[in-house]
Amino acid sequence: MTQPTRLALAIAFTGVFAATAPAQQATANPHGHVKEECAVCHSAEGWTPAHVRADFNHGKYGFALAGAHAQTACRSCHTSMQFTGTRAECAACHKDVHRGELGTDCSRCHTARSFLDRAVMARGHELTRFPLRGAHAAVDCESCHTPAPQGRLAFVNLPRECVACHLPQYQAAKNPDHVAGGFSQDCAPCHAATNWASARFNHDASRFPLTGAHRAATCAQCHGDGVYTGKPTVCVSCHQQNYDATTNPNHGASGFNTDCTTCHTTVNWTFDHARSAFPLTGAHAALTCQQCHGDGVYVGKPTTCVSCHQATYDATSNPIHSAAGFPTTCQTCHTTLSWAGATFNHTWFPVPHRTATQCVDCHTNPSDYSAFVCTICHTQSQTDPHHQGVRGYVWNSTNCYACHRNGGGG
Repeated sequence: MTQPTRLALAIAFTGVFAATAPAQQATANPHGHVKEECAVCHSAEGWTPAHVRADFNHGKYGFALAGAHAQTACRSCHTSMQFTGTRAECAACHKDVHRGELGTDCSRCHTARSFLDRAVMARGHELTRFPLRGAHAAVDCESCHTPAPQGRLAFVNLPRECVACHLPQYQAAKNPDHVAGGFSQDCAPCHAATNWASARFNHDASRFPLTGAHRAATCAQCHGDGVYTGKPTVCVSCHQQNYDATTNPNHGASGFNTDCTTCHTTVNWTFDHARSAFPLTGAHAALTCQQCHGDGVYVGKPTTCVSCHQATYDATSNPIHSAAGFPTTCQTCHTTLSWAGATFNHTWFPVPHRTATQCVDCHTNPSDYSAFVCTICHTQSQTDPHHQGVRGYVWNSTNCYACHRNGGGG
C-alpha cells in the first residue's frame, strides 16, 4: 500500500471516530452508578464478562470471592448487571429453605467452598440442642428434617428423643421383641449413635448388675421366656432346676435354703465354704465334702473340732488324752495346718523351761498330766544353797511350784 493510500485511510478512520464518539459518551452506564474506569474490570482481549480481568479485586468492594464464588459468573449474582446496591447477605442469592428459623448467618453451617459441606454442617449442629454424633453426622438432612406439609424442611422445635426417628426400628425389633418385652422407648441405654445394630444393654445400670459368669451369659439364657421387665432377681428364679437336681449333697433332703448366695458365688458355682459359719483353713481345705458330711448333715453341723475328731482324741496314746485329762478344745494344741506335732500352749508356765523340752521331762506319768516333777532337774544339792533362810522351804515339786509359778525366782 502506497504512502498516500495510508494517509487517506487514517483521515477516514479519524472522521468515523469523531462522528461516533459523542454518541458513546451519551450512552448510560449499564452497571449503574459505577465510577470505576472500564479497564478495572475489562481487558483488551474482550469486552464480554467472560473476559473480565483475572486480577479483578472483588474484595475491594466489600465481598471477596472465595471458594465456589470465584467460579461463579457475574450475572449469577448481578442479574441485571447493575453492580451498585447489591446486597452481600447469603440469602440475597440463596433461597432460605429454613424459613428464617435459623437466622440469616449461613456461615454457621455452610461455606463458600461447598454449600453442602457436611463436615461444616455437622459443626454447625453443635450449636443446636442436638449435636451430631457417630452415624448421625453422615445422615442426610432430609432424613431427620422431613418436609412439612408446605414442602419445606422443618428445623425448629423438632423432638430430640431417639424414638422420634427410630420408632419403626423399635416396633420391628424381634431379637428381643421390644414391644412384647416391655422395653423402654429410651433407646440410649442399649444403642449407640456409632452403631445402631450392635446394641448392648448396660445391665450394670439395672436392678441386677452382671458379675462373674453372668457376664458371659447370653440374653436368651435368662430371658428365654421373653420377660425383660420385672424379671425376678433371686438366684433360684433361674437356678431352681440346679437346686432340685443336686445330689451331692441333696439340697432338698438336706434342708438347704434356696438363697444360693449363702454357698455359691457368680464366679464359681462350686460351694464356697468361706461363706459359711466354718471357713476352711489348712488341711480342711483339701477335704472332700463326704469326709465331714458323710452323715448327710449339712445344715446346723457343729463347728467344734471334737465333733469330727473325737475318735482321734480317744485313740491318742502319746500322751493319752482322756486319761491325762486333756481338754477337748483341740485348737489349744493343734492347728489345721498339721494335726501331728501338736504343741501344748503352756500359758501358765514357760516351756521350754531350761533343759525340759518334752512333755515327759516334767510329766513322768503319761496317764496323769496334772502331776509334774521338778526335782529331776532341780536336785536338792543345787537347790538348798539358794534357799538358806527361806521360811517354809521344802525340797519337793509341789512346794517348788507354789513359789515359782512363772518358772522364775521366788
